[in-house]
Amino acid sequence: MPPEREPVRVGVTGHINLTPATERLVAEAIRLELRRISDRPVHGVTCLAAGTDQIFARAVLDGGGTYEVVLPAPDYRDTIAPAARSSFDELLSRATRVLHTGHRTSGTAAYVTANRELLSRVQRLLAVWDGEPGCHDASTDRTVGWARERGIPTTVIWPTDARRSRLG
Repeated sequence: MPPEREPVRVGVTGHINLTPATERLVAEAIRLELRRISDRPVHGVTCLAAGTDQIFARAVLDGGGTYEVVLPAPDYRDTIAPAARSSFDELLSRATRVLHTGHRTSGTAAYVTANRELLSRVQRLLAVWDGEPGCHDASTDRTVGWARERGIPTTVIWPTDARRSRLG
């Protein structure tokens, strides 16, 4: 019997501010894409931000896969909207590994480091991205650009009728 093949390592980047309807569309699109790219469970890499990252982690688990988490800084949980923190806590507890960037506080520099670390650990990237340019160096568009520069196959997911919610 041949040895079991290693799982495909898939990372995620994407928007945190998705409407509830878009979250459902994105969840289904991610599940379909994970099945399309691998005939075996995947090993995901995520920062577990609200929105895309948490949807991705659940899809990986639903498909029988595992994931690791790259935390930008020790205070990262505090940057997540209170409504998403219990989900963050539950998903963090299910990670096979938690990595830290070395930054002491969250912010753009920590997020850039986390995104670059994520890319160093994956063979593929899924990007839930509306195609619009971001407003800082850790935006989804920047991570997609870095992945493409590194030759990491990147799938952009933005379902028809997907919308971003307005942040207060």
